Amino acid sequence: MGETPFITVEGPIGVGKTSLAKAISEKFQYTLLKEIVDENPFLGKFYDNIEEWSFQTEMFFLCNRYKQLGDINKNYISQNQPVVADYHVFKNLIFAQRTLNQAEYDKYYKIYNILTKDTPTPNVIIYLHASLDTLLERIEMRGREVERNISAAYLQQLSLDYEEAMNRFEVEYPHIPVLRFNGDQFDFVKNETDLQTIITELSASLTKRSVQQ
Repeated sequence: MGETPFITVEGPIGVGKTSLAKAISEKFQYTLLKEIVDENPFLGKFYDNIEEWSFQTEMFFLCNRYKQLGDINKNYISQNQPVVADYHVFKNLIFAQRTLNQAEYDKYYKIYNILTKDTPTPNVIIYLHASLDTLLERIEMRGREVERNISAAYLQQLSLDYEEAMNRFEVEYPHIPVLRFNGDQFDFVKNETDLQTIITELSASLTKRSVQQ
């Protein structure tokens, strides 16, 4: 028997991670794992003053993702029940490297390594990326109050950070396939054909991994 599918969808804020993860969950009948965003009490303050609230914000996300992944591993993956998530825990380092000062990051990195040592590892990653205009448009369309003060400069830098991190990930973890899709060209929410293209590539990747097991 092959490994239990654990798929993660990643990319910068506003690119459509949750929408795609939900669509995959419905197509394959996989359990959906959604990250906690609105419940973070520091997030609104973070976007108003990144320097002041970054450590609290990142620690909240890390602890909650650690708990989520532990629960999903115990209750689903270890029971051979496939899961699709709208995040990979390594995103914590992408945000932390950008927002924390060196002393804070050193402390954070130690805690991150301790907490993520035994968390489940995805066997396929879908990486969504898009232009700044597309990201800003989608953020405005979904209208989250906590995101109203995101600056374009921060979002642009975050996109660059994601690109660098994903390139590095592919080098460090060549056994984990990364499926890349451009959000400017794929509107999987409004266009069923675009969604089916992603589903087809994902199915092929899962089949290939199953055969190799």
